[in-house]
Amino acid sequence: MIRAAAALLAGALLAGCSNMALFGGKPEADASAEKPVALRTAYHVEVVAPDNLRKLLLDYLDLARFQTAPETDTMTPAELTRLAAATPVQAKSLLETEGYFEADVKVLTSVSQEDELPLLRVVVDPGPRVRVAALTLSTSAGALKDAPREAAVLADLKGAFRLQPGEPFRQSEWTAAKSAALTRLRGQGYAAANWSRTAAQVDAIGHRAGLELEIDSGPLFRLGALQIEGLQRYDEESVRKLATFRPGDAYTDALMVEYQERLQKLGLFESASVDIDADPAGAVAAPVRVRVKEMPLQGATVGVGISANTGPRVTLEHTHRRPFGLEWVATNKFELGRDLNKWEGSLISHPLDGLYRNLLSGWVERLEDNGEVRNSVRARLGRTQDTRRIERLYFAELVRSTVDNDVTGSETAQALSGNYHWTYRDVDSVLLPTKGYTFTAESGAGYARSSTADNGPFGRLYGRITGYWPFGSAWFATVRLEAAQVFARDSVAIPDTLLFRAGGDDSVRGYDYRSLGPIAYENPDGTGAATVTSGRMLFTSSAEIARPFSLDRPEFLWAVFVDAGNAANHWRELDPALGYGVGARWRSPVGAFRVDVAYGQEVRKARLHLSVGIAF
Repeated sequence: MIRAAAALLAGALLAGCSNMALFGGKPEADASAEKPVALRTAYHVEVVAPDNLRKLLLDYLDLARFQTAPETDTMTPAELTRLAAATPVQAKSLLETEGYFEADVKVLTSVSQEDELPLLRVVVDPGPRVRVAALTLSTSAGALKDAPREAAVLADLKGAFRLQPGEPFRQSEWTAAKSAALTRLRGQGYAAANWSRTAAQVDAIGHRAGLELEIDSGPLFRLGALQIEGLQRYDEESVRKLATFRPGDAYTDALMVEYQERLQKLGLFESASVDIDADPAGAVAAPVRVRVKEMPLQGATVGVGISANTGPRVTLEHTHRRPFGLEWVATNKFELGRDLNKWEGSLISHPLDGLYRNLLSGWVERLEDNGEVRNSVRARLGRTQDTRRIERLYFAELVRSTVDNDVTGSETAQALSGNYHWTYRDVDSVLLPTKGYTFTAESGAGYARSSTADNGPFGRLYGRITGYWPFGSAWFATVRLEAAQVFARDSVAIPDTLLFRAGGDDSVRGYDYRSLGPIAYENPDGTGAATVTSGRMLFTSSAEIARPFSLDRPEFLWAVFVDAGNAANHWRELDPALGYGVGARWRSPVGAFRVDVAYGQEVRKARLHLSVGIAF
């Protein structure tokens, strides 16, 4: 008997294996793969309800989902009757998730006049919507032991809770609000926080809901030692000096995010991540884990491009992140173009105490535009500090420039000055801002010399503010104001690179780059050939409104804008030139790509402008 059973089992297994490709058999054909299943409409469904509820019901009601079926299936009258009878209960359950607890749902049956199939009309009267009447937020026993901190944390969570009294109650919003509040609490130092109890008490008759939440915050996490992973080429101190916190400081998400952003902007790492161990047992001194992926010691980039301001160009850039074994970053960039040829180089130290870095930089430039040639040399020595919102730059600068103009001749000037530049940003995104503002201020003072004019002291001020505002439904506004002035006697020659002109992509669109400024004439009496020169005063402004072409693709926008501005030697002589037009925007991962067609009212012609990124 045992042998017979074994033989039968072996035969069955071999028979099955004969159908497998391994044993030379052919796999059975998949009929569904060879021939797609044909669908047919078994009946029609119409939902009569407000638009915001109609889609919900059409997406989730069984009656709506089963109206198409395979041709091989048959929807019997009894099955259709059962679906119709179950629809009011199912619809009411769906409507309750949107805050409608007294909905009236009826299913009316008829026959479609088009194809004589059954037509079921779902008629919905949602009734009044339940709204949040009260929000109670408390802590469980032993949580948030520090009374002043507890009061501040609770007030912050309650004020930021997404479902406030008076707002419609929706199940999805209730779930999202709890999740957002918990994330906020964890980001304020309570990394192990959780809900002890949450409840939504709904009074369907009174159309109101009371929300009750109890927090188990867990311990307040304090930061411990840095644990750095991934360093091979660069000094550990470069990572440590970018941390603005000390062991024992209370943990917050903002501290970790800011630290991570500074590491990513340093120029030494391809990527960086910062987090803590959220184990409550180590909350007294939670280790801060820093993981970095280093960039190569050296890198070179070759680029080919075109600028609406200076024409086509080829660029070569080389970076050494530890030249001669020093804790510095050396950068050299060469640009060869139609109108602009330039070398610029810099040496910037790895981070020092207080987020400072020492800086040594210079450039040599030859620029041809508007019938003149400008050769300039610049050298800087200073310090820079970059925090999350503020950038500071202190430096001494030596500048020399020579301008050769067919009308005004040749002029050479040089200046030595001390300078302070300050930039403040409060925007939702540095790369793609839509809300907030940025402000840049520059100041300097020094002494200018020239072989063709008087020598003397001078001062220089520059300011630029840009505001971003979202409004309405996916509308965005951008407004910019820019003003500057050089303070010196009229007889003192100032290097051209310290003076001002307007016109171009980030100035007044509709005009050539640096084509707006004071007009100089060949003869002292204002006759003869004329040319544009650089001025001692500058004012420009811009206003723009943008909106996506389609709300399904918000990264592509159209825009309309108007710009105005000019440069002059005296404010009374400043006559703003007007430019206006339309454009397209692409919010790319590397910044905003802009294409604008602008009409310059003074020159009475249109001009194409292309630019990438945001100018602060």
